[in-house]
Amino acid sequence: MTETLSLTPFQSKLCSSFTKSKVKVLQINLGRRCNLACTHCHVEAGPKRTEELSPEVCEQLIQVIQTFPEIEIVDLTGGAPEMNYGFKPLVQAARIARKEVIVRSNLVIYFEPGFADLPEFFAQNQLHVVASLPCYLSDNVDKMRGYGVFDASIRALQWLNQQGYGKEPNLILDLVFNPQLPISEEKFSLPPEQGKLEQTYKMFLQEHFGIVFNHLFTIANLPVGRSAGYLQRQKLYVPYLKFLEDNFNANTIEHLMCRNELSVDYLGNIYDCDFNQMMNLPAKTRNGEVLTVTTLLEAGTLDLIDEIQTAPYCYGCTAGSGSSCGGALVED
Repeated sequence: MTETLSLTPFQSKLCSSFTKSKVKVLQINLGRRCNLACTHCHVEAGPKRTEELSPEVCEQLIQVIQTFPEIEIVDLTGGAPEMNYGFKPLVQAARIARKEVIVRSNLVIYFEPGFADLPEFFAQNQLHVVASLPCYLSDNVDKMRGYGVFDASIRALQWLNQQGYGKEPNLILDLVFNPQLPISEEKFSLPPEQGKLEQTYKMFLQEHFGIVFNHLFTIANLPVGRSAGYLQRQKLYVPYLKFLEDNFNANTIEHLMCRNELSVDYLGNIYDCDFNQMMNLPAKTRNGEVLTVTTLLEAGTLDLIDEIQTAPYCYGCTAGSGSSCGGALVED
């Protein structure tokens, strides 16, 4: 949008070239299929989406997992990753290769026909579950994710607890908070202090539902996907970006998830992060060539990226305490 020209280019905020560290995380978006259509979803996933991983790309990704020992974490996302082709084969290949596997679960998928085995499958494979629960109050969750989702999420968390999640050291259960979308400029906000909110979540969920979990991740709403569409309709898109820029924190830069991550889409294209993936801003080699999984396998290395691609929405990851798939980046 031409309006974004009023913003300071993100690249100009950086004191040095914005380069990759050693790649340790392979994040795979298996597709856009999902049983929910959340109002803030940057992927714009939903029940009517059909895009998903192909068998050919799945085999290539398994080869990547087996080929590169420097990959420590395989991070599976979607849509609902569990609904899309290749989920279980990728889990099994990664666990055989002794990688940590993260599944980003919406929780309520367990109650869809054909998916009731998931909590047990997660526990058997010691998957690290990162589950979306954008608030500990039912009204706020249902407004963002759909009527009845809070109650179903509670039942799902109790189910995971019964499998040992949040209790046994190898069964990690983390929750994700993100704010509601703002209704006016006066309502712009960053996520609250992560540690304090985690304690509030833990006390409330334990007291009311007997639920335990490991950590809470606070994540900002980036103006991408449905969030961007909402902000544009409310004429808040540029003001919100300016708000994020005004809260830029240079201390977050070295901790950004794009520094040591490769993000892969269901077609096998490579991006620096999931947000760049959704905005079709591909990662490029030092020669300016667009990267794919095929490129990595042919080159025999993951270290092909010179400069990380940036855009105005990068201010969302660097505002305040920062935001990433692992929550806040620095302490307040």
